[in-house]
Amino acid sequence: MVAQKWDYSEHRQKVGRPPVSQETVDLVLRFARENVSWGYDRIQGALANLDHEVSDQTIGNILKAHGIEPAPDRKRQTSWKVFLNAHWDVLASIDFTAIEIWTTGGLVTYYLLFVMERKTRRIHLAACTSTLGDDFMKQVARNLTDPFDGFLQDKRYILMDRDASFSAAFRTVLEEVGVEPVRLPEQSPNLNAHLERFHLSIKSECLSRMIFFGVKSLRRAVSAYLDHYHRERNHQSLGNRLIEPDHNVGRIDGEIECRERLGGMLRYYYRAAA
Repeated sequence: MVAQKWDYSEHRQKVGRPPVSQETVDLVLRFARENVSWGYDRIQGALANLDHEVSDQTIGNILKAHGIEPAPDRKRQTSWKVFLNAHWDVLASIDFTAIEIWTTGGLVTYYLLFVMERKTRRIHLAACTSTLGDDFMKQVARNLTDPFDGFLQDKRYILMDRDASFSAAFRTVLEEVGVEPVRLPEQSPNLNAHLERFHLSIKSECLSRMIFFGVKSLRRAVSAYLDHYHRERNHQSLGNRLIEPDHNVGRIDGEIECRERLGGMLRYYYRAAA
């Protein structure tokens, strides 16, 4: 009874800092994401301008709880994304993939060199060859930068790995016409993920399912796949849309028909025109 009589715990005021409002949390996260060089003190000052008073320790706790690194690390992690966003309209990627074909001389490895326009995901086959060298690659660079029909028209940057085929001579031809090669760090395929994804798609949907006898059969298959890829294949990264839809896409009338390529390996369903 004595303990109960003198227990004033119900009337005691709770101590400690008041909880941080959701609005403050949202502002901390926004400032950190939109300003990669801002540290805790800079964010604290920006919040004070808006009448939100929080300590730098609280700001650090909020960022840590949401998986956001301190300013120096955050800047390193997001600088690549900032670069891509800033140059998305004038950016391309280039990379090789390989396939083995049967020839009169036996099994031969052929190298397929693809270039991607990052904004649209359009793909261009720049080379299909069993031998690579400086002279060959310099001619590839000239073809890509041709002022009349080069795939790299209006492009300022092209991403590439450190494959020896992307030699100084190859890069110089590009630089001379205003296309700057951006060489990626070693073992960083995630920095060229869109083109890596295309390589996976063309192999799993086409090349790995066929046996090629001669380079002509390989070229025909790649050509058919690229037509399908651009005009008939929906792309999740583009909102599940086609890259080059024709005027009949979205029709609500007409018989449903199927267009087949490569013996039915690739199929596209559409409504026939009335």
